[in-house]
Amino acid sequence: MKKIYIILAAAAVMTACLKDLDQNPATPTETSPSQVYSTPEGVKMVLAKLYASYCIAGQEKGGGNSDLSSNMGQDFLRCYWNLQECPTDEVACTWLSGDKVADITYMTWDASDPWVADVYYRLYYTIALCNEFLRHKEDYASLPESATYESEARFLRALAYWAVLDLFGQGPYVDETMAVGVFTPEAYDSKKLFSFIESELKDITLPSRTAVEYGRASEAAGWFLLARLYLNAEVYGAGDHNTDCITMCRKIRGAGYSLESDYHKLFNADNHLRTNEIILPFVVDAENTVSWGATTYMVCGQVGNDNAQNPAVYGLDKGWGMFRVRGELPALWGDVKTTGDSRCSFYTDGTTQWFTGNIDDQAQGYFSEKWSNLKDDGSIASASAESGVCTDWPMFRLADAYLMEAEAVLRGGTGTSRAEALSLVNDLRKRAYGDATGNVADSEFDLGFIRDERARELYHEAVRRTDLRRFGVFTGKGYIWQWKGGVLDGQAVDDKYAVYPIPAAELTVNTNLKNEKY
Repeated sequence: MKKIYIILAAAAVMTACLKDLDQNPATPTETSPSQVYSTPEGVKMVLAKLYASYCIAGQEKGGGNSDLSSNMGQDFLRCYWNLQECPTDEVACTWLSGDKVADITYMTWDASDPWVADVYYRLYYTIALCNEFLRHKEDYASLPESATYESEARFLRALAYWAVLDLFGQGPYVDETMAVGVFTPEAYDSKKLFSFIESELKDITLPSRTAVEYGRASEAAGWFLLARLYLNAEVYGAGDHNTDCITMCRKIRGAGYSLESDYHKLFNADNHLRTNEIILPFVVDAENTVSWGATTYMVCGQVGNDNAQNPAVYGLDKGWGMFRVRGELPALWGDVKTTGDSRCSFYTDGTTQWFTGNIDDQAQGYFSEKWSNLKDDGSIASASAESGVCTDWPMFRLADAYLMEAEAVLRGGTGTSRAEALSLVNDLRKRAYGDATGNVADSEFDLGFIRDERARELYHEAVRRTDLRRFGVFTGKGYIWQWKGGVLDGQAVDDKYAVYPIPAAELTVNTNLKNEKY
């Protein structure tokens, strides 16, 4: 079993901290905040809960004893993945009604959508945990790594606020200086959220990649989040920051990372060994962080449950058949049977590439084979039906930094030449093809190519909605894919769907917020 630091005991400790912060323990089994924060071990257990809030849903195996009373009861990563992938050209959902993803799939959601609400409240749950941790910084100030602990919590909070910015374009602002209790937080628009996130990430000090414990954020994770913020700055109304994006990407490249030689090993059960490329993982484990979302959702969801696809090939007891791909994704490779690109990995037997009928028909749309629960030696990592998978979620990885840098150059940023940017892209393609046969020429190197190349490299990694929005084609008629807007041949979608609405229930309690277009 791989070494991980996130343990379910952390959830119990954090819950004890939140229950009654101003009283001494009523029984010998309870632990006071001053005791918890007095040792590195105690602080790390609370920090573990902050990290775990992104990939598990509760205190017990598989999300039992849940952290929040939510609509779908799933962890953040599963909810986030649905909002980032299901409306796009990359995913065709099978459980439309059972999983309540029809409106997300067809881009017809409203302020009462259960997945939209769950993402929103899970993000603010994480923000609340980070704020509570930061309120206790005086309690751990004397510990040797106190500055690192504080920076980690601020980074994780900034990551949550970035998702609020990207998904909703607005949100209430709450930090550790605000008293715990009933009050109405100020609403931050996209510009204010951008400024806060930027200032936080520039102010914190995280350890180098060689000094950080696996699963915790390094300085490169902070640079990466800044690069993503800067690349999308114009979408957020913050102006052109492409040169800043390039600066951050170059810092990442200078930190000693390297591309993993085998693309598929980035998505298997031994991917905790890929610290050469994976910059920030969220740890998923069949013993200590069991989740029915996160990567269990990825691996099980991509394997059919009513076709000849063998679950054992992917390290599973059985497949769920929850999602396939829309025809536009494999079309990026031309003929999937003959392409030399190893990233093109789809199960095609008994299915058709293009839809002629309902999107929830498993006989239409290929299944992805990107993720697995197999170790490097081909053995199965865990009993997936009982405990989920052991594949970590690669939240940030070097290949994405390469593509962000190249795109920022094409968008007019300076600090990297066009030739160097093209070389970065071709490094990814050399890995994909095994040699230089897939390299692209300068004449092919434009923003349209980058949009497609990001899909080829990063499909099903929860970036597609953000990418399509940045390229101006997530809504509108500039790019139509099957079942976009709820019709077989696709149709233009109102631009209000570029962002998700603040949940209706939230609007009733915070009158500072409003959905102008919904």
